[in-house]
Order: sequence, then structure tokens, then C-alpha cells
Amino acid sequence: MNITFRWYGRDNDTVTLDQVKQIPGVKGIVWALHKVPVGEVWKKEDILAETEYIQSFGFHTDVVESVNVHESIKLGDKDCSRYIENYKETIRNLAEAGVKVICYNFMPIFDWTRTEMFHPLEDGSTALFYEKEKVEHLDPKDLLQTVSEASDLTLPGWEPEKMEHISDLFDAYKDVDEEQLWRNLEHFLKEILPVAEANGIKMAIHPDDPPWSIFGLPRIITGEASYERLLKISDSPSNGFTMCTGSMGANPANDMVQVARKYAGRAPFSHIRNVKIFENGDFTETSHYTQDGSIDIKGVVEELSRQNYDGYMRPDHGRHIWGEKCRPGYGLYDRALGIMYLLGLWDAYRSERKDEEIDSQT
Repeated sequence: MNITFRWYGRDNDTVTLDQVKQIPGVKGIVWALHKVPVGEVWKKEDILAETEYIQSFGFHTDVVESVNVHESIKLGDKDCSRYIENYKETIRNLAEAGVKVICYNFMPIFDWTRTEMFHPLEDGSTALFYEKEKVEHLDPKDLLQTVSEASDLTLPGWEPEKMEHISDLFDAYKDVDEEQLWRNLEHFLKEILPVAEANGIKMAIHPDDPPWSIFGLPRIITGEASYERLLKISDSPSNGFTMCTGSMGANPANDMVQVARKYAGRAPFSHIRNVKIFENGDFTETSHYTQDGSIDIKGVVEELSRQNYDGYMRPDHGRHIWGEKCRPGYGLYDRALGIMYLLGLWDAYRSERKDEEIDSQT
């Protein structure tokens, strides 16, 4: 199991690589050039400056999260081709620096949505929280205000340059339904997958978060049916998934153990996190500990162990604990605890399998 840790850079994170280095088992840093405007080419010199810095701490830089897809590509508008060509050039430049996996998503306007960034939990910690009724009656501009007030740090998916034009973006999506969004994704993939495959990079699409339509915008990567449809677009080995237990698992109809069983082989990258789902459709982030949430984290890790999963894995959103002041969902302490829990499960299941193999031979 190749454990990684998401990091937002020297100027945009409260966590340092010196601190991450002290977490047992972490092999790589999941990174991105967050200052590059969405749609622009990632330059070779900027890529090398970041990867060489990260590698100086002994980490690999195999996984990028994310090379965001410009809204023109999702909309399929007149500027689509230009931004696709930029994306191809970024793929080539990242491959030259040794990158193996690119995580991306195809969510219109908002990459992820929560109504509270620091919702209080019973144990005294706080966590990201989604209130279904509030989203159904909330003006997106009010949600933007909630997010912008949550942190002094730039939050991916809520880039200021994009949010300045949010009204225009909503107008542009008025005529884009799920089928049109699927067609635009198919066009994007058929353009970039040959480049990714030729350069040894696997593209790993992240599920929508949450996995249902919000604010009248289409969402298409929401469950097993969408995985099946994506695979029909292309059988390229570069066409894969980021298996995120918390994003897809926020819909209780998605059995994440079954998803792992069927699709782990097409998921070069996995996000493991837990959420507690309430009957009214609300959900909150929790610790990674299985019993704290609604996702069978133990079962997911057991399935990955059974398959000898060799993809990259990272703990995802953690709580904010022990008074830590940090980026919403991305503090040091709870993600470190999550890593130790995942490693403990992995070691236990691997040991159990070895015992079974010995028994079968005697």
C-alpha cells in the first residue's frame, strides 16, 4: 500500500513536510501547482521547483491532485479546444517530471460543497458538514461567502478568479444537462487519453462531492453506473478512477466495499475517509475509524488487501482536533491518526491472509 499525504504547498498550507515526515508509512506527497490559473499550462520549471523541493524530504511526487479542468471544456464552448491543448501540454510536462497519476474531476462550477467548514461534533472536535435542506434553499453566492470566510488559504475548487464570474457560469450551464456533460467529458477523454497513455500517466477521475445534483447543475460521476459508462468511453489503461469512499459513499445507495471489489483494479488512486449520514440527507465528516461513521472502512481496506492493491492511497478529510488551526478538512493531526488506522487494518488483514496461506499448505 503506497500511503500518500495531500499537501497544498509552502505558501498555502499550515502543515509542513518536516511534520509529515514524522508520520510512519507515508511514502509520497500528493501535490499541485495551486497558483497556476485553471486552464493554463503548468511550466516545466515550476513543476521541477515543486517536485525537487518535495523530494528533498524523501517523498515521491508520483500523484498530482488536481489538474483542474477548465469550465470551457465542461461546457464544450468555443474555447474548449484551446484549453484541451493546454491540458495535453501539462500532461507531457508532468510525465517528464516522473508523475504517474493525475487526479481530476468534471464537476460544474463547484468541486465540492459543504455548508459548514467547522461543524462541532460531540467529542469537542469540528468537521466539514453538509446540510441538505440548506443547500436546497441556499443562493450559491451565500455559500461562496461561507467558504471564503472559512480560511485565509485558497481552497481548491473555489478559486477567486472563477467565483468572480459565478453568475455568468450559471447562465452558461442553463442548457447543459447530464447527457450533454457526458458528451463533453467523452470529447475531453478521447482527446487527452492518447497523450496520457503515450506518456505513462493514468488519469483518475474523482467522484462528484456530493454525488448528486446541486443548484440545478448536472452531476455525472455518482455511482457504479457512471463508472461503467466511463469505461465504455475508452478501454485505455490510462482511463481510471480516484476511488473516494467519502464522496461517493455520502449516498448510502453506494456500497463502497462493493465498489472497491469491482473497480479497485481501475483505481490507481484512492481517498479513504468516513462520513456519518443522517436520515434527513445531511452528513458530516468523522474520524477514519469505521464505527464513527456510515462507511465500512474496515471492509474497504480488507477488500483492497485481498486484491493486493498497489495503487496510491491517502487519508482524506479529517476532523480539526486538539485546537489545531488549519485548512478546513486538512489538518495534520486527524489525518495522521487516519493513516495509522489504515496501516493497522492493512497489516492485520495481510497477516491474516498469510496465516490462511500457511494453513492451506499444511
